[in-house]
Amino acid sequence: MSVRADVSDPLAVRHMFDAAEKAFGGVDVLVNNAGIMQLAPIADADDAFFDRHIAANLKGVFNGLREAARRMRSGGRIISFSSSVVGLYQPSYAIYAATKAGVEAMTHVLSKELRGRNITVNAIAPGPTATDLFLKGKPQQVIDQLAKLAPLERLGLPEDIANAVAFLASPDAAWINGQVLRVNGGII
Repeated sequence: MSVRADVSDPLAVRHMFDAAEKAFGGVDVLVNNAGIMQLAPIADADDAFFDRHIAANLKGVFNGLREAARRMRSGGRIISFSSSVVGLYQPSYAIYAATKAGVEAMTHVLSKELRGRNITVNAIAPGPTATDLFLKGKPQQVIDQLAKLAPLERLGLPEDIANAVAFLASPDAAWINGQVLRVNGGII
């Protein structure tokens, strides 16, 4: 089943949760993976650029976390997407990295706020991964350079990230809570 929702709209996220509860009797897993990435030096970024990132990458995650905190069943798993750029401090990534740092902060805090409910809250922080979001608009030379930064000397693959998400959603990860898993080949 798929449900379309603008994650920056609290009402749309609420309706998405309503649809999941109606179809499945409740919500057991939330993966906050909607996001945008546009790059610009701080001096060149206008308010609209900033606001788009906040709406999708930070408020969107907040809306999902809030609904999950109110409605998720015991034993649930919340997994949000951050990014390894949070620790790389690359020029032109400031606004994107700031939104992802906020995701990490909310992850740590919500894991404590859900004390006693048997719900884990974690984040995945991918490094450079061969997806349209990463590849679009970058010259091949830049892509090759970023691929070489990790000791494994390659870009991550979507399945590398999906496997980490599947692990955190599984019973095997029941003792992992409030963590940021940096799935980045050792880049940081």
